[in-house]
Amino acid sequence: MSLPPPVADALAALSSTPTVLAHLVAEAGDDRLDDLDREGWSPRLWLAWFRDEEVLALRPGLERLLAEPAPELHELDRAAWLRERHRSRDRKEHLLADFALHRQSTLAIVRSLEPRHLARAGRLAGEPVTLERYLLRWADRDRERIARLETALGETLADVLERRRRMVEEYR
Repeated sequence: MSLPPPVADALAALSSTPTVLAHLVAEAGDDRLDDLDREGWSPRLWLAWFRDEEVLALRPGLERLLAEPAPELHELDRAAWLRERHRSRDRKEHLLADFALHRQSTLAIVRSLEPRHLARAGRLAGEPVTLERYLLRWADRDRERIARLETALGETLADVLERRRRMVEEYR
């Protein structure tokens, strides 16, 4: 399907998120991953949030928009999630792998969409939303959360890639 440019951009952003996350935390040890910011969130929590929100809220919302007439969608409750979340796969490698696998499943659905699907509508937190708007919002949320993860880690993706580039240059 030929997607409208904003949706194609959103798909590109959603596609890149697993790689961005992996680059950002690849060299981070457990101490750094568990450092809490002033709001009580750590890089590890951000990784877990990416994974769990994908599985528990975002992809189910996408599937419901495709399968049901005018579904009422819900966001994942952060406070309840923090209290009750599953912690057995909280190692960095598990979080990254689980998220990448689930995002691939999401992307398979999105790539199979037909233009007519983009107008499918439901309600998200009581507000009207189309599938197109849902995808655009999802990509925006990924960008916002990546920025929060960068802040928590104290370096951006550009910083990480530049540091690695310099290391390669020094090695030569």
